[in-house]
Amino acid sequence: MARYTGPKWRLSRREGIELFSRRKNCVERRINPPGDHGARRIKLSNYGVQLREKQKVKRLYGILERQFRRYYEMATRSKGITGTVLLQLLERRLDNVVYSLGFAITRPQARQIVGHGLVCVNGRKVNIPSYLVKPGDEIALKEKDHVKKYIKKNLEFNHDRSELTIPGWLNVDEGHVRGKVVRMPEREDIHFPINEQMIIELYSK
Repeated sequence: MARYTGPKWRLSRREGIELFSRRKNCVERRINPPGDHGARRIKLSNYGVQLREKQKVKRLYGILERQFRRYYEMATRSKGITGTVLLQLLERRLDNVVYSLGFAITRPQARQIVGHGLVCVNGRKVNIPSYLVKPGDEIALKEKDHVKKYIKKNLEFNHDRSELTIPGWLNVDEGHVRGKVVRMPEREDIHFPINEQMIIELYSK
């Protein structure tokens, strides 16, 4: 299960936006990109802008190039607008769903929760973070007190910081620590600043 294991705040500074946490403070503390003496920002070419957009989305969802390319190829073979389908595939990842439901504070934490086998989909354990959910799927945590206590702490943390906004395509039952996919995600459900058309143009070259 390939994943990025380097310094995460460095990547957020490179993209100029918080990618990994609901706690938006690392970019505010250091406004310069990483590098010796704070590398100067230079005007990017059209290719450079497209590349930065792709890197931002890859890092946001915590996936590497080969898997991201595979999502793009799946999107090109699917019906609908390629850019929208690409984002739908990323949003439907199980680790992203666990994060979006508020069960984790960050996507890396959500990936860890899934990888440790703490998540069940339709009553069956799923430990693959890239598993794609579909409408009607029910996501629940293992029926263990220490697991639910841990997840409820995450829910309380997100509520306390007013950071928890459940997207319209998901429904959550916080009391029983479970959620449900009520429909496919739509482009309007994704509020993170993403210009997917730039990514499609980059791969189309």
